[in-house]
Amino acid sequence: MNNKSTKHTKVLILGSGPAGYTAAIYAARAMLKPILVHGSQPGGQLTTTTDVENYPGYSKVIQGPWLMEEMKGQAKAVGTEMIQDHINKVDLSTKPFKVIGDSGQIYTGDSIIISTGAQARWLNLDSEKNFRGFGVSACATCDGFFFKDKEVAVVGGGNAAVEEAMFLTKFASKVKLIHRRNELRAEKMLQEKLKSNKKIEIIWNSVVDEVLGTNDPKSVKGIKIKSTKDNTFKELKVDGLFIAIGHDPATSLFKDQLKMDKEGYLITKPDSTETNIPGVFAAGDVKDKIF
Repeated sequence: MNNKSTKHTKVLILGSGPAGYTAAIYAARAMLKPILVHGSQPGGQLTTTTDVENYPGYSKVIQGPWLMEEMKGQAKAVGTEMIQDHINKVDLSTKPFKVIGDSGQIYTGDSIIISTGAQARWLNLDSEKNFRGFGVSACATCDGFFFKDKEVAVVGGGNAAVEEAMFLTKFASKVKLIHRRNELRAEKMLQEKLKSNKKIEIIWNSVVDEVLGTNDPKSVKGIKIKSTKDNTFKELKVDGLFIAIGHDPATSLFKDQLKMDKEGYLITKPDSTETNIPGVFAAGDVKDKIF
């Protein structure tokens, strides 16, 4: 391969959250000289999380961005080549596998590890878009602090929604959890904690129909919710709205090449990271929709 724009490696890693960095550390220590290609914001979703209390090995609270910087440093120290590029095309039909970046750079790999992660899902309301960053957020740990002694609402019913609601009680005077059904999907222990918290009110069988607020200055003043039982509307006075309704995996590049479920998560063999193409592996949120 004398083409100057082609970079070849035994192990090509796409994505740089905990899964990508961990894969890089192991591959580099096995002397495989991996190349890890990451986007403009390396570190994945953990870089948008401040307090991390559930990562093994730290008895004190640690910071998400710090943890990711440490993982990146470790992967580099053991011999990973890190390249920032945005991948726009992937060809898994022939070996070595071929990946093309926006820069025109061609990467080839004898094997590929996909760890491109997932992104927060939004309600896709015009009013939500309008107030995004001005009272509407998908990250309580990033923005909770701005709602000290104010009332906020959280949308969702899974672990993420319950955790966000609990976290927000540190700042907000009242947290309303809005769920479209009449029971939560979150794990039981979390539900118990939630229900025993006096600051949290659960509003069942409801969806957010509109975010209400002012445009000058731009700020959220309330939300309009709709009952899923009788379609009636109700307005709630809140200063902030947090969306916690799940994630969409970053897998559009692999459509029609790798097996995925109806939500776009890559399907791997049971208890394995192997996809349906030998030599192509998937790790992290890109294949895990439960955790």
